[in-house]
Amino acid sequence: MAATSSFAPPKLADFILTEKLGSGTYATVYKAYSKGDSREAVAVKVVGKKTLNKASMENLLTEIEILKTVRHPHIVQLKDFQWDSENIYLILEWCSGGDLSRFIRSRRLLPESVARRFLQQIAIALQYLHERNISHLDLKPQNILLSGSVLKLADFGFAQYMSPWDEQCVLRGSPLYMAPEMVCRRQYDSRADLWSVGVILYEALFGRAPFASRSYTELEEKIRSDKPIELPVGARVSRDCRDLLLRLLDRNPDTRLTFGQFFCHPFVDLEHMPSADSLGKAKELVVQAIQKDQEGERAAALSLYCSSLEHFVPAIHYETDRLRKETLRQKVSQYVSRAEELKALVASDNRQIFEEAKTTRDILREMSADHPRLRVALQLASTAIAKEQSGLDENDALDLYQQCLGELLLALAAEPQGRRRELLHGEIKSLMTRAEYLKDQIKMQETQKDVSLAREPLSESVRSSCCLQ
Repeated sequence: MAATSSFAPPKLADFILTEKLGSGTYATVYKAYSKGDSREAVAVKVVGKKTLNKASMENLLTEIEILKTVRHPHIVQLKDFQWDSENIYLILEWCSGGDLSRFIRSRRLLPESVARRFLQQIAIALQYLHERNISHLDLKPQNILLSGSVLKLADFGFAQYMSPWDEQCVLRGSPLYMAPEMVCRRQYDSRADLWSVGVILYEALFGRAPFASRSYTELEEKIRSDKPIELPVGARVSRDCRDLLLRLLDRNPDTRLTFGQFFCHPFVDLEHMPSADSLGKAKELVVQAIQKDQEGERAAALSLYCSSLEHFVPAIHYETDRLRKETLRQKVSQYVSRAEELKALVASDNRQIFEEAKTTRDILREMSADHPRLRVALQLASTAIAKEQSGLDENDALDLYQQCLGELLLALAAEPQGRRRELLHGEIKSLMTRAEYLKDQIKMQETQKDVSLAREPLSESVRSSCCLQ
């Protein structure tokens, strides 16, 4: 139901309203231009006063109040609001790329690296809102707009000021993205937004929401079920991505990932999201890498190159100027090449150390007949090494290294002075070297993929596959 009965858009003193972009129960959204010299494009949300009941009027006033106070690059800006005898007008920032729902449908599935960059932008906006006790309560792809490669949260019609201890029972939002505690009419709080984020990420990666259904009845049955959420059969996602999805999509809000855990999660990785600071951080690290390289400290140089690349790649994505972006990408490719050379040299340097460590490990195993836990940890180390050398699953090997190092460090703390303690200390040092080297290899592989993706700027992808207006 549109907010106005006329086919012609309403008239505003300072704006020319043009095509209708969409309509809902209470509002119609138009593209518009300011009448001044700037001819600035905006979106105008027109709300018919006659369509508003008491609850919807309260929602609208809260939306205006919230949008007037928030200023964030990943939240749609309210530029002004006006009213006349028939309508209330919200003049909003114009986002030329349409919404995330349309973008996902145009691609069917998003690569994990693209979904991750989108998620980082949603997370940083939610962090800003969470610090101000604001809950959106209607997060869904249709309410996330694209402006070039930038995502912006929009439509705060159901948003509320909610402290972590505040609870509500009023049904808000869209059932497909709504937390189970909301659909089941139980008390809910700000954690409902985290469930919605999980659904959005799931849909971005797999092309459909976890409770996709043919009818509302079927949808409600799925939501009310106690069956844990499962990823689609054969889903190929990273370990961190899988962990985040399943922890966000926990039906029980008390055991669901907290906001603090979400913002710090390794898949969200806010430290490495594209930002104005990315290039500065990258340059600082690469200067240190070059210095260590010149001093012949290959392992330290490799580690620093890898750390710098974790900031250089976001810097490429953040850069909007096509020429500067290409120049930066070429420079990053040179650093990747040097890191590859160092990787081979470090592997050669390590070969003899690792051979000597194998002999030490055999001796240590023989000396650990009376220490079952230590023997198990050493066996775990051997399994990690074998998995690393097979090259089949380096992330699995890294996890095994971390497990066995944890056990060996505990054993070292309890070990008295003597020959076995000396050997154990050497084994831990050797395994840490292997784990650090493996970590650098994994970083390098991810960076090379990201540099390749950066050849086609995301903003171009958005424009070519999501020409909505």
